Amino acid sequence: MHVSVRYLNILWLLGSSTIALAGSSDRDWASLVGQRFTAQRDVVYRRIGTRELKLDFYIPYDRKPGPTVLYIHGGGWENGSKEQYVLWYLPYLQLGLRVVAVQYRLSGEAAAPAGVEDCRCAFRWVTQNGAKYGVDPDRIVVSGGSAGGHLALLTAMRSGGIECPEHSGPEPHAAAVINYYGATDLNALLNSSLASVRRWLRDAPDVPALARQLSPMTWVKPGLPPILSIHGDADKTIPHQQSADLHHALDAAQVPNELITIHGGAHGRHTWTDADTLRVQRAIERFLRRNKLLGVARR
Repeated sequence: MHVSVRYLNILWLLGSSTIALAGSSDRDWASLVGQRFTAQRDVVYRRIGTRELKLDFYIPYDRKPGPTVLYIHGGGWENGSKEQYVLWYLPYLQLGLRVVAVQYRLSGEAAAPAGVEDCRCAFRWVTQNGAKYGVDPDRIVVSGGSAGGHLALLTAMRSGGIECPEHSGPEPHAAAVINYYGATDLNALLNSSLASVRRWLRDAPDVPALARQLSPMTWVKPGLPPILSIHGDADKTIPHQQSADLHHALDAAQVPNELITIHGGAHGRHTWTDADTLRVQRAIERFLRRNKLLGVARR
């Protein structure tokens, strides 16, 4: 008897303890997700003068603590919003995770390292205050794409000297990182066609020094959380070599990590084939399961 690959995938999902709506098909899940999850928008995590920076929570109605993705949007450090990628959050919700989307100051409002500081503050705020929204502070996966991938790496790596002045307490630790084609070496990009990195670093008295400080490659060391990087080898905005170099450095430091290469993939998930996107999603699921970031909430 012939059984389709799609049918086998559905059976696998239905048999998994990570699926949020046990017993429903993937088609039914889209109809039922609104009965299981709710959005709590514009929760203020930081005030700078009169400026309020906000988070959006996508959480189960019961608010039981569970693993959470802290998502940082991309846009060359100068564009984008926390609302922009909401449809990309749906696979995480289907797996039973919560999602928190971060707003941070873009370069037109504040030059580097303001955005890094904001993301660090958001991470600290969520670890200290997220339990009432259903966030397990010990199981937060930091993720983002492009500039958001870069900021996600820095947030999880605890880059030197960039901290959140108004949130004290123990240093938060990310459970893992999912990095979509984030910049890892800003100095290598300064003379590239990516002008937005120069605009973001514009106020630095020593631009190469700040670029080095804000490069994830600078902060590779043993003890970092597991890191999954995903990058197309035809990316003309942030070269695939940036993720390859990070992968080799993490291997040398014995940090658990993986690099998924999209052959012929350009910059931006929306440019990839359906097959590549689904291959990446299965890799993410394996990564999360391997690091015990799927399943029922701990008591």
